[in-house]
Amino acid sequence: MTYKIAVIAGDGIGPEVVDEGLKVLRCVADMEGFNFETKDYPWGAEHYLKTGETHPESAYSEYREMDAILLGAIGDPRIEVGLLEREIIAGVRFTLDLFVNLRPIKCMADHICPIKNKKASDIDMVVVRENTEGAYSQVGGIFKKGTKEEVAIAEMIYTRHGVERVIRYAYELAMTRPRKQLTLCDKANAIRPQDLWTRVFEEVGKEYPEITTDHAYVDAACMWMIKNPEAFDTVVTTNLFGDIITDLGSVLQGGMGVAASGNINPSGVSMFEPIHGSAPKYKGQNKANPIATVAAVAMLLDHLGETSSARKIEAAIEHLIVSKEIPDLSSRSGLKTSEIGDMICETLKK
Repeated sequence: MTYKIAVIAGDGIGPEVVDEGLKVLRCVADMEGFNFETKDYPWGAEHYLKTGETHPESAYSEYREMDAILLGAIGDPRIEVGLLEREIIAGVRFTLDLFVNLRPIKCMADHICPIKNKKASDIDMVVVRENTEGAYSQVGGIFKKGTKEEVAIAEMIYTRHGVERVIRYAYELAMTRPRKQLTLCDKANAIRPQDLWTRVFEEVGKEYPEITTDHAYVDAACMWMIKNPEAFDTVVTTNLFGDIITDLGSVLQGGMGVAASGNINPSGVSMFEPIHGSAPKYKGQNKANPIATVAAVAMLLDHLGETSSARKIEAAIEHLIVSKEIPDLSSRSGLKTSEIGDMICETLKK
C-alpha cells in the first residue's frame, strides 16, 4: 500500500517539526511494510511575501486526490494577525468540510501531571470539537472601521445538519472507548440558540443506550477539568468552546509540545497537525519539541487504518516520557528537535 500525503510545513518551527514527523513516518513504514509519497506545498509567510498568494483554489482539487494532509504551523509576525490562519487552516477546514476537530488529551506520566494530588491515569479524554460552524463561520464584519461609530459584528451559526453530524460522530467514538461516556459542553443557559445542541444531543442519544451521557456548561467544564479531570472521557462541543478547552487540555497532558489534533472528514481527505503555533522566535534553532507533530502522524496513520503503526509510535513517545529520557517537554529540554526524532525512531526499532 502506498499512501499519498500532502505536506504543508508552513511557518516558524513548522518545517523543523514536520521533518521529524516524516522521519518517524519513514521509520515505521519500513518496519510495518507500507509505503508513502509526499507532495510539498509552499503555503505560508515566505510564499505570501514573495507572491502575494495565500492559498490557491486549485490546491483543493489536489488535496482531494490525497490520502491525508500533514500541516506544521501557520503564522508570522510580519503579516496581519490571523490572515494566513484564516486563508490556509480555516480555508482547508471549510472547503474540505473537515467538520470534526479531534483532540486526544492523555497524560503519559505522573511526573508531568500538573494537578496536585492527581495522577496521569486521571487524565485520559478526547474532545470532539465542531470545526466548520459557530463563531468561526466568518459571518459578520466591521462597519465604519476606525471611527468613533465603529461597530463589529460576529455571529454564531449552528445548523441542525452540522450539529447532528458532529454529535453522532462523538457518540460513535464514545462507543469505542472503554468507559462509553459522553459529555456535552455548551452554554445553552446563556446562549439560547445553543439549545439546538442540547436537544439534538438528547435525541441522538436515544440511539445509543449503551452510552452514559452528561452535560456541562463551558465555564463549569473548565473548572471540572482542573478539579476532577477523571470525570471526563469523550466530550463534544462547539467550535469556539472546543478551541478553548483543548488548549486547557494540552496543559493537563504536559503542554503544547505534546498535543496533536486531527481535522476529520470521515468520508474524505483529513488533515493532521500539532495544536501549537509557529513559535517564530524558535525558528531555525533546532530546539522545538516535535512530539506533537509525531503524535499527529500517529493520528494520521490511525485514520488511514494503520492502527499497529499508530500504537507503536504512541508507545515509543510514552516510553521516552515515562523513562525521563526526554526530561522536559518544553524547548528547555536541552535536546535538539532532530535528536528527539532520532530517539523516537530508535525506540521504535527496539
